[in-house]
Amino acid sequence: MNGAAMSGVAAQRPAGARALGQRTVLATDLDGTFVGGSREQRESLYDWIREHREELVLMFVSGRGQAHMRELAEDIGLQPDYRIGDVGTSVEARDPQAHEAIAPVTRWLNDTWPAYAPRRIEEFMQRHPRLRPQQITGGLRKSYLYDDEPAALRAAGELRTMGFDVLLSDGQYFDVLPRGVQKGPTLVRVLRALGLSSQRTLVAGDTLNDLSMFRTGLNGVAVANREPGLERALRGCSNVYLSPLPGAAGVLDAVRRFHQHQGAQAWLRNS
Repeated sequence: MNGAAMSGVAAQRPAGARALGQRTVLATDLDGTFVGGSREQRESLYDWIREHREELVLMFVSGRGQAHMRELAEDIGLQPDYRIGDVGTSVEARDPQAHEAIAPVTRWLNDTWPAYAPRRIEEFMQRHPRLRPQQITGGLRKSYLYDDEPAALRAAGELRTMGFDVLLSDGQYFDVLPRGVQKGPTLVRVLRALGLSSQRTLVAGDTLNDLSMFRTGLNGVAVANREPGLERALRGCSNVYLSPLPGAAGVLDAVRRFHQHQGAQAWLRNS
């Protein structure tokens, strides 16, 4: 983080709060994860975060757009420090002074998405009528819905030969992304830009669009209501806890122990 942004963070840090690089980072998916489970389970997680707020950096990492994440934060009364949205293709910070620190990530994202990309993808998808455009999307991506997996896989293969990444998740979502851009790669760049510790970072998710976060090697928890395809993909991943608890309950169980152990691998051995 550059000096100006760092001084802005320091100026706003309450007395006794941990320095940014010493805090636990919770980078969590939303649907099915942070907002998954019962109302009581969600409130238990949110109350724990509020109690430890000065010791945490909270990041929403979602397939949802920035506007949706802002509205959600208002609804639950818990503001994340950073929002990585649109399957990793958009980044925003709560503190305006922190925008300067994450500016290199924004420039990288813009460089990966040439101006011709949206029209080229739209023209290509006209040949694949079984895939329907999603009505509300944002970021540097084109998003569709599918109900015919073989047709979706064929379209995905062709798009990859055109230089794009394609992500199928939850048996219905089809996202066309810049090559090399998903939640995981963007999260890693944000952590580096802010000088945050990868060892103190816990990721949480439930579908295949979270797989790239787990494949960064960061410690992670896949909650009990995880997509079967995600569970298969995570077999043998020693950095990921396959929680028996759903949604927010799984996140709370993991982040509480992860925070207590200050990111040490003991939290996984005690799972």
